[in-house]
Amino acid sequence: MRWVVLTGMSGSGKTTALDALEDLEYYAIDNLPIRLLDQLVELFAEGDLGTDKVALVVDARSCLRSDPQDLFRVPTMLQNARAAGHDVELVFFDATNATLERRYSETRRKHPLAKEGSVAIGIERERALLVPLREAATSIIDSSTLSVHELRKKVQDAYAAGEAGLQMSVTVQSFGFKFGLPPESDLVFDVRFLANPHFVEALRPLTGLDQPVADFVWSLPQYGTFMGHLTTFLEYLLPQYRQEGKAYLTIGIGCTGGRHRSVSVARQVADWTRSRGYQTTLRHRDIDR
Repeated sequence: MRWVVLTGMSGSGKTTALDALEDLEYYAIDNLPIRLLDQLVELFAEGDLGTDKVALVVDARSCLRSDPQDLFRVPTMLQNARAAGHDVELVFFDATNATLERRYSETRRKHPLAKEGSVAIGIERERALLVPLREAATSIIDSSTLSVHELRKKVQDAYAAGEAGLQMSVTVQSFGFKFGLPPESDLVFDVRFLANPHFVEALRPLTGLDQPVADFVWSLPQYGTFMGHLTTFLEYLLPQYRQEGKAYLTIGIGCTGGRHRSVSVARQVADWTRSRGYQTTLRHRDIDR
């Protein structure tokens, strides 16, 4: 039995993800009271409900009328389900506070934990409540830069039915360290050791999407050795993640500003993951900064 448990911040995309999974014929349940989780697992284990895959949302709303400590019991409940032979994944959806505030402003909805305060206060309360679930998550998805359609596609690409079962979706993302680490990254590689095209006057206004910059980076003496070690590492590691049931993997490639070296390297890393059969998305977070 496959269980995909969706949790995370209000406004981060859990409902969109649940709808996407329902379209993939998952039995979908929203806002499940946490104390019913064990009973639900037992009910579906009896096999009388005509499905072998369930998606459900468990989040801070469950604590509004019960004990907030219930959230701390979820990791143990899920571990018990795994011990009983179920395939269980806990996916945590997140976004920056500014993004969440903007989304609430656009929809004019009230934050569930902001009954007597601002949306910002509600977000901080919720973030504190959800710490145990974030720490227990098998995957974290930051939807800050994703549209509804992009998030839906990301979920469906990862969970589309196939002969191999769960298909791991890989995102390769270039970024600039000066703008901070992408919080959703599972793996981060620092390519600031490579010579910087920024200091070549003719290349400075270009990006790693322009062939002259890419050729400059790819022809550096240490580049071939680096890529050889990197792909050997990924060749071993990615199947391990997939075997453990991870649905999403984000690989961050960082340089100083996120415009030249990281973009050039990310392009080839994405080509490599695609060549190995992984559904791959290539993103350049800071290329326009």
